[in-house]
Amino acid sequence: MNRAVFLDRDGTVIEECGYLSDPARVRLLPGAATVLRALAAEGWKLIIISNQSGVGRGLITPAQMGEVQQRFLDLLLSEGVSFSGSYVCTHTPEDRCQCRKPSPSLIQRAATEHSVDLSASWMIGDRESDILCGRNAGCSTIWLRNEMFQVPENLPGVIANNWLEIERTLRQLPGLPSVPR
Repeated sequence: MNRAVFLDRDGTVIEECGYLSDPARVRLLPGAATVLRALAAEGWKLIIISNQSGVGRGLITPAQMGEVQQRFLDLLLSEGVSFSGSYVCTHTPEDRCQCRKPSPSLIQRAATEHSVDLSASWMIGDRESDILCGRNAGCSTIWLRNEMFQVPENLPGVIANNWLEIERTLRQLPGLPSVPR
Protein backbone atom coordinates (compact mmCIF):
# COMPACT_ATOMS: atom_id res chain seq x y z
CA MET A 1 0.00 0.00 0.00
CA ASN A 2 1.11 3.54 -0.76
CA ARG A 3 0.98 6.63 1.40
CA ALA A 4 -0.36 9.89 0.00
CA VAL A 5 -0.64 13.57 0.67
CA PHE A 6 -4.06 14.74 -0.43
CA LEU A 7 -4.12 18.44 -1.21
CA ASP A 8 -6.76 21.06 -1.68
CA ARG A 9 -5.73 23.28 -4.61
CA ASP A 10 -6.99 26.86 -4.16
CA GLY A 11 -5.64 28.57 -1.05
CA THR A 12 -3.43 25.60 -0.28
CA VAL A 13 -1.07 25.07 -3.22
CA ILE A 14 -2.01 28.18 -5.21
CA GLU A 15 -3.26 31.60 -4.16
CA GLU A 16 -6.97 31.86 -3.38
CA CYS A 17 -8.66 33.89 -6.16
CA GLY A 18 -12.33 33.06 -5.66
CA TYR A 19 -13.88 31.38 -8.67
CA LEU A 20 -10.70 31.17 -10.72
CA SER A 21 -11.40 31.32 -14.46
CA ASP A 22 -8.19 32.88 -15.83
CA PRO A 23 -5.13 30.60 -16.08
CA ALA A 24 -2.86 33.68 -15.97
CA ARG A 25 -3.92 34.23 -12.33
CA VAL A 26 -2.57 30.85 -11.14
CA ARG A 27 0.25 31.57 -8.69
CA LEU A 28 1.95 29.08 -6.39
CA LEU A 29 2.06 29.79 -2.69
CA PRO A 30 5.63 30.35 -1.47
CA GLY A 31 7.38 27.10 -0.57
CA ALA A 32 4.64 24.76 -1.85
CA ALA A 33 6.60 23.42 -4.83
CA THR A 34 9.77 22.83 -2.78
CA VAL A 35 7.99 20.81 -0.10
CA LEU A 36 5.82 18.87 -2.59
CA ARG A 37 8.84 18.00 -4.74
CA ALA A 38 10.64 16.63 -1.67
CA LEU A 39 7.62 14.59 -0.58
CA ALA A 40 7.25 13.07 -4.05
CA ALA A 41 10.97 12.22 -4.05
CA GLU A 42 10.40 10.34 -0.79
CA GLY A 43 7.72 8.20 -2.43
CA TRP A 44 4.59 10.02 -1.33
CA LYS A 45 1.77 10.09 -3.86
CA LEU A 46 0.50 13.64 -4.32
CA ILE A 47 -3.21 13.83 -5.08
CA ILE A 48 -5.40 16.90 -5.55
CA ILE A 49 -8.90 16.87 -4.03
CA SER A 50 -10.78 20.04 -5.00
CA ASN A 51 -14.27 21.52 -4.86
CA GLN A 52 -14.89 23.73 -7.90
CA SER A 53 -18.49 24.82 -7.41
CA GLY A 54 -17.98 27.80 -9.74
CA VAL A 55 -18.80 25.37 -12.55
CA GLY A 56 -22.04 24.21 -10.94
CA ARG A 57 -22.97 27.81 -10.16
CA GLY A 58 -22.42 28.81 -13.80
CA LEU A 59 -19.68 31.30 -12.84
CA ILE A 60 -16.99 29.50 -14.82
CA THR A 61 -17.28 27.06 -17.69
CA PRO A 62 -15.92 23.52 -17.61
CA ALA A 63 -13.44 24.63 -20.31
CA GLN A 64 -12.20 27.51 -18.15
CA MET A 65 -11.85 25.17 -15.18
CA GLY A 66 -9.86 22.78 -17.37
CA GLU A 67 -7.56 25.58 -18.58
CA VAL A 68 -6.90 26.72 -15.00
CA GLN A 69 -6.24 23.15 -13.91
CA GLN A 70 -3.85 22.58 -16.83
CA ARG A 71 -1.95 25.79 -16.01
CA PHE A 72 -1.74 24.65 -12.37
CA LEU A 73 -0.37 21.24 -13.37
CA ASP A 74 2.06 22.74 -15.92
CA LEU A 75 3.34 25.29 -13.42
CA LEU A 76 4.06 22.60 -10.85
CA LEU A 77 5.58 20.29 -13.44
CA SER A 78 7.99 23.12 -14.36
CA GLU A 79 8.99 23.05 -10.66
CA GLY A 80 9.57 19.28 -10.78
CA VAL A 81 6.27 18.33 -9.13
CA SER A 82 3.82 15.90 -10.68
CA PHE A 83 0.62 14.54 -9.23
CA SER A 84 -0.57 10.95 -9.13
CA GLY A 85 -4.14 12.13 -9.56
CA SER A 86 -6.55 15.02 -9.44
CA TYR A 87 -10.17 14.67 -8.34
CA VAL A 88 -12.65 17.52 -8.67
CA CYS A 89 -16.25 18.05 -7.57
CA THR A 90 -18.04 20.68 -9.67
CA HIS A 91 -21.33 20.53 -7.75
CA THR A 92 -22.77 23.27 -5.57
CA PRO A 93 -23.44 22.70 -1.87
CA GLU A 94 -27.16 22.71 -2.68
CA ASP A 95 -26.70 19.72 -4.98
CA ARG A 96 -26.01 17.54 -1.92
CA CYS A 97 -23.79 15.26 -4.01
CA GLN A 98 -21.64 12.48 -2.59
CA CYS A 99 -18.35 13.84 -3.96
CA ARG A 100 -18.20 17.35 -2.46
CA LYS A 101 -15.88 17.87 0.48
CA PRO A 102 -16.32 17.30 3.41
CA SER A 103 -17.47 13.96 2.03
CA PRO A 104 -14.52 11.55 1.89
CA SER A 105 -15.78 10.12 -1.40
CA LEU A 106 -13.06 11.56 -3.66
CA ILE A 107 -10.28 10.61 -1.25
CA GLN A 108 -11.70 7.09 -0.98
CA ARG A 109 -11.91 6.82 -4.76
CA ALA A 110 -8.32 8.04 -5.12
CA ALA A 111 -7.19 5.61 -2.42
CA THR A 112 -8.75 2.69 -4.29
CA GLU A 113 -7.35 3.76 -7.67
CA HIS A 114 -3.83 4.38 -6.31
CA SER A 115 -3.66 1.66 -3.62
CA VAL A 116 -3.32 4.20 -0.81
CA ASP A 117 -3.33 3.39 2.89
CA LEU A 118 -5.51 6.18 4.27
CA SER A 119 -4.31 5.68 7.85
CA ALA A 120 -0.75 6.48 6.69
CA SER A 121 -1.84 9.49 4.63
CA TRP A 122 -2.43 13.21 5.15
CA MET A 123 -4.88 15.83 3.92
CA ILE A 124 -3.65 19.44 3.69
CA GLY A 125 -6.19 22.20 3.17
CA ASP A 126 -7.21 25.73 4.04
CA ARG A 127 -10.88 25.24 4.94
CA GLU A 128 -12.92 23.29 7.43
CA SER A 129 -14.36 21.13 4.63
CA ASP A 130 -10.81 20.04 3.69
CA ILE A 131 -9.99 19.04 7.25
CA LEU A 132 -13.31 17.24 7.72
CA CYS A 133 -12.82 15.44 4.40
CA GLY A 134 -9.43 14.15 5.53
CA ARG A 135 -10.73 13.16 8.95
CA ASN A 136 -13.80 11.48 7.44
CA ALA A 137 -11.48 9.44 5.22
CA GLY A 138 -9.25 8.40 8.15
CA CYS A 139 -6.27 10.62 7.23
CA SER A 140 -4.20 12.87 9.45
CA THR A 141 -4.77 16.54 8.69
CA ILE A 142 -2.90 19.82 8.36
CA TRP A 143 -4.80 23.11 8.21
CA LEU A 144 -2.96 25.82 6.29
CA ARG A 145 -4.30 28.72 8.34
CA ASN A 146 -5.54 31.86 6.63
CA GLU A 147 -7.68 34.90 7.41
CA MET A 148 -10.47 34.01 4.96
CA PHE A 149 -11.55 30.66 6.34
CA GLN A 150 -11.62 29.85 10.02
CA VAL A 151 -11.32 26.29 11.24
CA PRO A 152 -11.91 25.28 14.87
CA GLU A 153 -8.41 24.85 16.29
CA ASN A 154 -9.29 21.48 17.83
CA LEU A 155 -10.31 20.06 14.44
CA PRO A 156 -7.05 19.63 12.45
CA GLY A 157 -4.22 17.46 13.71
CA VAL A 158 -1.69 20.18 12.85
CA ILE A 159 -2.02 23.91 12.17
CA ALA A 160 0.49 25.69 9.93
CA ASN A 161 0.67 29.33 8.85
CA ASN A 162 2.65 28.69 5.64
CA TRP A 163 4.51 26.00 3.72
CA LEU A 164 7.67 26.62 5.76
CA GLU A 165 5.73 25.58 8.86
CA ILE A 166 4.31 22.58 7.01
CA GLU A 167 7.89 21.62 6.16
CA ARG A 168 8.96 21.99 9.80
CA THR A 169 5.98 19.91 10.90
CA LEU A 170 6.75 17.17 8.40
CA ARG A 171 10.36 17.00 9.63
CA GLN A 172 9.14 16.45 13.20
CA LEU A 173 6.36 13.92 12.73
CA PRO A 174 7.18 10.24 12.99
CA GLY A 175 6.83 8.36 9.74
CA LEU A 176 7.25 11.44 7.54
CA PRO A 177 10.41 12.07 5.57
CA SER A 178 12.86 14.84 6.19
CA VAL A 179 12.25 17.50 3.62
CA PRO A 180 15.56 18.68 2.12
CA ARG A 181 15.98 22.37 1.32
